[in-house]
Amino acid sequence: MEKVDGVGGFFFRAKDTAKLAKWYEDNLGVKGVPSDYDTPPWRTNAGTTVFAPFKEDTDYFGDMKNQWMINFRVKDMDAMVEQLRANGVEVKPYPEETPNGRFAHLNDPEGNPIELWEPGGKDPG
Repeated sequence: MEKVDGVGGFFFRAKDTAKLAKWYEDNLGVKGVPSDYDTPPWRTNAGTTVFAPFKEDTDYFGDMKNQWMINFRVKDMDAMVEQLRANGVEVKPYPEETPNGRFAHLNDPEGNPIELWEPGGKDPG
């Protein structure tokens, strides 16, 4: 069976696309789409990616209107949380590490849920 070999993009609607793209770059280091072919796009490090549909009534994403939540892998949760808070972003780290690692939740300026994940133990990727 032929399989995809990774996520090539994540596309979603936004009220103010330029402002939201800048927020992601300023707070999480996610570069926006290049405006020319000479500028390299944002590249991720190879690693585990989880693709998991949740039950339609889950409260894990927060507000029930949210149909998705993106999860970003981070190398240093403490440094990322400190950076976000210094930028005035409310972020809620899980109080305890799980067998899968450490997690934190936040929302972008348009209310979209984001989960940060610092893998723990042996990363199966």
